[in-house]
Amino acid sequence: MRTSKRVARTARRLFRACLDEGRLNDPRVRRVARHIAGSGRRQGLSILTAFGRLVRLYRDQHTAVVVSAAPLNPDVRDDVRAALARRYGPGVEASFAEDAALIGGMRVRVGSDVYDDSVRARLAAIEARL
Repeated sequence: MRTSKRVARTARRLFRACLDEGRLNDPRVRRVARHIAGSGRRQGLSILTAFGRLVRLYRDQHTAVVVSAAPLNPDVRDDVRAALARRYGPGVEASFAEDAALIGGMRVRVGSDVYDDSVRARLAAIEARL
């Protein structure tokens, strides 16, 4: 389903109103979504859908998932957070997880960007070349 220009413009304007110093203000997002849903506007559902898509894209681009083979010590976590802030800006939230299947190294995913420096990925690359 294609959204009209007016719907997309309205959703963008509402989304920008939810940004507070470059960060998404969660209570404001909820208030705006409730207001749109309860407004009874003719294109309210289309506006709410476009608004939700913008919020989802923002969250994906500002959320990092760091997976390592073993638990990372706090110094390394701080270094990773600092590197993510330099690359993606100060609003990036990082979450850390462990996956023994990686064997060693780590994999970082921010939005659609994936940085895989794990032993498992290196072995898969070597296998593909052979």
